[in-house]
Amino acid sequence: MGMRVYTGKPFKDLMNGNYYPLENMKKSVKKLKASENIHLPTLEYGQYHLILTPKSKWPQGSAKHWQKEKGRARVDLTSQPNTTPLSKDEPDVIPLTRCALLDACVRKCFNSEPPIPMKTHIITHVPADRDADRHEIRLEWEYHNGDDEPPTLLNLTMVCPHKPPKS
Repeated sequence: MGMRVYTGKPFKDLMNGNYYPLENMKKSVKKLKASENIHLPTLEYGQYHLILTPKSKWPQGSAKHWQKEKGRARVDLTSQPNTTPLSKDEPDVIPLTRCALLDACVRKCFNSEPPIPMKTHIITHVPADRDADRHEIRLEWEYHNGDDEPPTLLNLTMVCPHKPPKS
């Protein structure tokens, strides 16, 4: 199974339905707080997906591959140093790795009051991209009241490695 199932509209709609708009994010936070399998203050990217959406509801059986793909992404992003601050309202928080930045952003979304909605997008590198064989994250916060205010939305793009077709 290629990454295409994760880049398709059914997967994107399912995931984003958990985090956007604000009302959906509030429901997800409530569900996670009620779960014995998660601790919101120490939440990491990927820990919450199967709690919010049971495996049976994932499109094309994609949940069975999720743990491996998520694990590969976390290992890859952990090996990448980070110099980007968490957000404009927290410019002094600079996680050491790209994975730590991703985790910090997700924690910020789920632990803020009110929570900050997220829109996730998963794409695949094209062969000509620099580091096309690695995972990459692109994190863009939206602000409505100025940069020193908490953000109102996180646009999270996960860029998956290009995998040449098997011959």
